[in-house]
Amino acid sequence: MSRIENSFKKIVTAYDAVKQITDNSTLMFGGFGGVGSPPTLIDEILSKRPKNLTLIGNDAGFPEIGIGKIVCEGLASKLIASHIGSNPVAGKLMSDDNLTVEFSPQGTLVERIRAGGVGLGGILVDIGIDNETVNHEKERITVDGKEYLLESPLTADVAIIYAKKSDPFGNLIYDKTAQNTNPLVAMAGNYTIAEVEEIVPLGHIHPEEIVTPGIFVNSIVQSKGVNWSWVWE
Repeated sequence: MSRIENSFKKIVTAYDAVKQITDNSTLMFGGFGGVGSPPTLIDEILSKRPKNLTLIGNDAGFPEIGIGKIVCEGLASKLIASHIGSNPVAGKLMSDDNLTVEFSPQGTLVERIRAGGVGLGGILVDIGIDNETVNHEKERITVDGKEYLLESPLTADVAIIYAKKSDPFGNLIYDKTAQNTNPLVAMAGNYTIAEVEEIVPLGHIHPEEIVTPGIFVNSIVQSKGVNWSWVWE
């Protein structure tokens, strides 16, 4: 079978794609406040109901938008994010000790994801270095006389992302701010599933338009539509 013919195997149903997500999986997700999140995949995950998930992404979404739907169903035991303020249910779960939340400043978080995606051993930051309460367990490294915190890279068993357009090989382009964290998340998953608005034939995406090369994408799922367009209205 040729490479081109084999590439079409990447186009699967949402049901088949999320079989990769099981109890105790680490799941990384794209999106920013819901925008750019993959709602078709999230709904399929809700139907499958894997338990004890570790979630990694920018935020906790909203109760009815983005990854917040999974959080609200109690399917996650841990969340690594930059904030949870848009989802009051996440805050209550954390307060009740039903959800462990690891906060990471937004810039640091995305750099940790990028580091995981490109195989770095970590990143050095000075954000929060004076906060002993939060950072007392982190290793400190001095470079040229300046002290930094060593932040670990982030990867996941499965990454779920949303894109505007894909060809059968999984080359992706994004739309407006829905790009946000998706390209970085795509690289950091051991298995990456892309939900896409439109699937076009090979050759219909100009090489210079491609943001995420298909080598990072394992499965492609046709989107049934999004529920976060209101953010742009």
